[in-house]
Amino acid sequence: MNLVLAISLIILALVAGAAIGFFAARKYMMKYLKENPPINEQMLRMMMAQMGRKPSEKQVKQMMNQMNKMQK
Repeated sequence: MNLVLAISLIILALVAGAAIGFFAARKYMMKYLKENPPINEQMLRMMMAQMGRKPSEKQVKQMMNQMNKMQK
C-alpha cells in the first residue's frame, strides 16, 4: 500500500513540476519578447539600406506598425 502511495505521489509531483515549469518559462519568454522585440526600427532601416533603398521615416513607421499587428 505504501509503495503505491509513494509512486502516485512521485508521478503527481512530476506532473505538477512540469506544468509549473512550462507556465513559468512561457511567462518569462513572453516578457522577454515584449521588452526585446526581435526587430526594431534601426534593424529595419539597416535591412532596407542593404537592399539598396533609403527608407523614409513614414515607411519605417508603416513597416513597424504592420509587424506589430502581425504579432498580436
